[in-house]
Formats: sequence, C-alpha cells, structure tokens
Amino acid sequence: MKISNSLKYFVLAILLISITSCNAGSEKFDEQTAGFLMGLWHGFISLFSFLVSLFVDGVDIYEANNNGNWYNFGFIIGVSAFFGGGTKGSCRRCK
Repeated sequence: MKISNSLKYFVLAILLISITSCNAGSEKFDEQTAGFLMGLWHGFISLFSFLVSLFVDGVDIYEANNNGNWYNFGFIIGVSAFFGGGTKGSCRRCK
C-alpha cells in the first residue's frame, strides 16, 4: 500500500501541532509550578519550542514558573535524550 505525499504532510503537520501545543510558559493558565516531569517534557520538545518561538510571541523554551532544581534536572535529561546524549561515543568500534 502506497501512502500519498499529501497524507504524509498532513500527518506531519498534525504531529508538529500536537507537540508544540504543550510548550513552556503556561504560568498564565494555572498557578501550579512545573516539576520534574514537565521539565523532562519541555527539554524533549525544546527544539520545536525554539523554532516556534522564532515566529510566535509568548512562546518560551524554558518554564519560568518551576520548582527549581528538579525542573532543571528533568529539562537537562529531556534535552540530552532528544539530542542523543552521550550514546554517540559508545558506538565507536575499538581498533
């Protein structure tokens, strides 16, 4: 079964919209501080958040209303998980 290009672009657009709909900067909507899991999620979608923040005002990469070190820890783990972390060094073959 061959999938048309228009269907691929439609699915890609829906995926990008759903990923960027949960960006950081939601302190206006609820008073709850972002914790470890939200830091993990915001770190994972940081590339998409950055691209959207170039064109849309009010979109942040980093949540200002966070609980401190646990949010930062989750954010760093999320960024390293998305961008590959240290796994690229372990793929080298020993000669």
